[in-house]
Amino acid sequence: MQSTEWELRVQLAGAYRIIDHLGWSELIWTHTTVRIPGPDHHFLINPYGFRFDEVTASNLVKVDPAGNIIGDPLQEINPAGFVIHSAIHMARPEVQCILHTHTVAGMAVAALESGLLPISMYALGYFGQIAYHDFEGPSLDLDERARLGANLGSNHILVLRNHGLLTCGESVAQAFVRMYRLERACQVQLAAQATGTHLAIPPQHVCELSAERSDSFLSTKGGDGYSRRPNPEFDALLRLMDKKDPSYRN
Repeated sequence: MQSTEWELRVQLAGAYRIIDHLGWSELIWTHTTVRIPGPDHHFLINPYGFRFDEVTASNLVKVDPAGNIIGDPLQEINPAGFVIHSAIHMARPEVQCILHTHTVAGMAVAALESGLLPISMYALGYFGQIAYHDFEGPSLDLDERARLGANLGSNHILVLRNHGLLTCGESVAQAFVRMYRLERACQVQLAAQATGTHLAIPPQHVCELSAERSDSFLSTKGGDGYSRRPNPEFDALLRLMDKKDPSYRN
């Protein structure tokens, strides 16, 4: 059963609070978006100028694929955020949520020619499943959208070179869990590379098996032997946000 718009607003606002809690926010920049079910292809994005700890279910901005604001005309959105997120929503209609970050670890790995290396449990879960998009300057040109969508292809993770990280999922929880693991993989890689010693990369068949078996941890259906509920990590953190400050639900 599809979530209602209000349920999606609450989930998305909760995601913004979790991102802030984890230290992934960057002042008023970066975005997480959610597609609203229906024929209009509308999606929700954070209001321009708001810190992530100020985002609530009611102040999220609804936009159409052309960037028109649906509802309060006084609301504003960041044009660069719109370009990136609308590109993925347009190219991948099955994607409900897109999460984009500018963390130090993520931006550092995005600056490496090698990109993400299969040297940790988290990184191995994404073996052969990461796409890359070359930096074109601030994403303000609508024609970049076609290249963003083409570079992502059928993958769920896009490393924006010299920029940051992007994950997408069939739910807010799935996109978040993908980003959490990706962020951890980047942190571990930088720590390992800082030692200056040889990095251990498992054999090809182990890398492939790790990626295959990690898929079950990202199910949106639950009941797959991992959990009766899909992506319970997200629900656990929402409970923490409810304890810390439940105003995101307003």
